Amino acid sequence: MLRASACGKGSRAGAVSCYVRPVIKVDHQSSLLQVRDVTKSFAGVRALRGVDLDIAPGEVHCVLGQNGAGKSTLIKTLAGVHRPDGGEIRWRGEVVEIPTPEAAIELGIATMYQELDVVDGLTIAENIFLGHELARGGFTKRSEAAKQTRALLKRLGHSNLSPHAEVGSLSAANKQIVSMARALSHDIKLIIMDEPSAVLDTEEVKNLFHVVHELTSEGIAVVYITHRLEEIRQIGDRITVLKDGRTTAVGLSAADTPTPELIRLMTGREVANIFPPRIPVPADAATVLDVRDLALDGVFEDVSFTVRAGEVVGLAGLVGSGRSEILETVYGARKATNGSVKVGDKALKKGSVVDAVKAGIGLSPEERKSQGLVLDEPIFVNITLASMKKFTKGGFTDDRSARKTALEQIEAFELRPADPDRAARTLSGGNQQKILLARWLVHGTRVLLLDEPTRGVDVGARAEIYTLIRDLAAAGNAVVVVSSEIEEVLGLADVVLVVADGRILRTLPSDQIDEHGVLDLVMKGSAA
Repeated sequence: MLRASACGKGSRAGAVSCYVRPVIKVDHQSSLLQVRDVTKSFAGVRALRGVDLDIAPGEVHCVLGQNGAGKSTLIKTLAGVHRPDGGEIRWRGEVVEIPTPEAAIELGIATMYQELDVVDGLTIAENIFLGHELARGGFTKRSEAAKQTRALLKRLGHSNLSPHAEVGSLSAANKQIVSMARALSHDIKLIIMDEPSAVLDTEEVKNLFHVVHELTSEGIAVVYITHRLEEIRQIGDRITVLKDGRTTAVGLSAADTPTPELIRLMTGREVANIFPPRIPVPADAATVLDVRDLALDGVFEDVSFTVRAGEVVGLAGLVGSGRSEILETVYGARKATNGSVKVGDKALKKGSVVDAVKAGIGLSPEERKSQGLVLDEPIFVNITLASMKKFTKGGFTDDRSARKTALEQIEAFELRPADPDRAARTLSGGNQQKILLARWLVHGTRVLLLDEPTRGVDVGARAEIYTLIRDLAAAGNAVVVVSSEIEEVLGLADVVLVVADGRILRTLPSDQIDEHGVLDLVMKGSAA
């Protein structure tokens, strides 16, 4: 018996390409892991206020919740990173304590964090046995490690990978396989996966799901944490929902629980129409950004498009198609080998971020934490970072003026918590994205380049960011959006550029194509 595919009529296939998960018969009477009324506080702030969870062997149990709901604290508690203040954890019916990550592994619990903990400079085999090396007489048994690594990779359907390959040379998807193999090198009964599909393309997500199925068919349970609600229909058996550190639902059926109900349980409100209505772009709207015959050797070529004032242009395609590199080249972070970029009447110097920013271009990068924000600096510094000249007098920064400007943006963007001196690192993904939008608004940007603007952002915050993007366009800005989620591109953009293998295959209004049409073009274009 097969679970109905989420790629059927009327479905959204932007993140996953028609994976059909076999139904797993779950024995809910013999729980593997039970969490009862677990609480946890940090410096007086209650992160968990009474969380319940019930995991059965061989199931995929999805844990949903907005940023700040307590998901990370919960999984770190199960992983032995945090010790709960109250409540009870039972493993196979017995009350247990998990004081350290080593204790979690000994029980049979492994955790794959969103930021994968692999070491790029080591080989696959060295990563898999890191911390529990196979050794005899003080010497590492390299041949035995390689043999066991091959067996683990074969078990995960990746026998093509060499145990001796350096992990730094692998794709994000293959690094995940290494992390899974490391878990399976122990006697693991439960794997916790935190946003495992966040950096994967369509085919990689499909492969991930097949690997998860193979694990559950062996009786291994998987706790799957995701912001992509469409994924749970294909991968999940049951769902637990968290909100504000509390459990609002435990063990819901992934197949039978309507999406609006899940959103209500996560947010406490109805989010009916997540994409705001489009405001028609006037026919006489001025062209703000003009890209002509842009090329970057070995990456993309002959890229041409325009963006008018008030218009949102979206780039749709698979990871590796050249979408992000196009944005980075327009921004001057990469030096084009051919073509031109103009903002209004000004032609930009190739490979000059300074020239692009002066002309009014702002970039929100795909990796906002490492490339867009100074995480340990306060919010007000991050918001005013691109406009420091405005807040400098006599060689000294006018922090008072910068704070005042930042506070205005904090209110306008409804940043939470509304504390200009709070470190950017402590904010949720949605609020970090708002900081970047606020930064370029303060700078007076005319062109906004947004690369994966909602990656790692929960459903409630996504609706807010979509509204902000549309409001910025309505104010006369030109906006270019790149997203791995085709639904997002179609929901936000007025015009869609379909990209594959560094080429623009088609340019057309977003209301003249659907997700299946985009995927069809992309797959044909990639095969050409």
